Amino acid sequence: MSLLARLAPHLPYVRRYARALTGDQITGDNYVRVALEALAAGERQLPAEMTPRVALYHVFHAIWSSTGAQLEDGSGMEAGDDASRRLMRIAPRSRQAFLLTALEGFTPSEAAQILSVDPRTVERLIAEAQTDIDAELATDVLIIEDEAIISADIESLVKELGHRVTGTATTHDEAVDAVTRHRPGLVLADIQLADGSSGIDAVKDILKRFDVPVIFITAFPERLLTGERPEPTFLITKPFQPETVKAAISQALFFHPSRQKQAA
Repeated sequence: MSLLARLAPHLPYVRRYARALTGDQITGDNYVRVALEALAAGERQLPAEMTPRVALYHVFHAIWSSTGAQLEDGSGMEAGDDASRRLMRIAPRSRQAFLLTALEGFTPSEAAQILSVDPRTVERLIAEAQTDIDAELATDVLIIEDEAIISADIESLVKELGHRVTGTATTHDEAVDAVTRHRPGLVLADIQLADGSSGIDAVKDILKRFDVPVIFITAFPERLLTGERPEPTFLITKPFQPETVKAAISQALFFHPSRQKQAA
């Protein structure tokens, strides 16, 4: 199989990543082009121990880093939206680790291969990026959860990130009433609620009123992963790991379109 055939499925995604990383489509595309030219000329090789996608991103980073681009602050680049401007304010190495995992879906281990660092370094960089994001996008949070201990645990995590819990609900009606009284910037919802009502229905009714990022935290993920309707972007299975919830909150707030418009 030719080099182009091996890499073709991954090119749209590395271009997306390059654009987010640099804050500018033309700049990002230029770096991707240079990386491909280096591969075609034999100046760079795809590491055999990596999958083609990981290897492509690794070569892209080698090219990008060799120019000193990782030291740029993005101040001279055209950021097309507020998300791009916020990204460029995150320290470069943290920005790389955050985008590789949150936007591109790589595991910390794969991101470590791409960045030529160890997985612990990647996890530290991601945490630093999340801290920056949460500090900038602090918001009001509604928790829809019928188990008091779990609700308290989630509330503690939310507050650790600098957000404010302005409402808690244990039923569909309580959730709808809560958003009537105070519009949240983020909703964390269980599926099965105290009176047998549905957290899914509560979220549907909330989204009819306004656009808000939602994270489902449930012991019944199969009820959402049916393929019969649009599935949630952020779905966490109980029992959950605190760091998983924190990462999902950061990603949901950062990438949600309505948040970007509000902050602009």
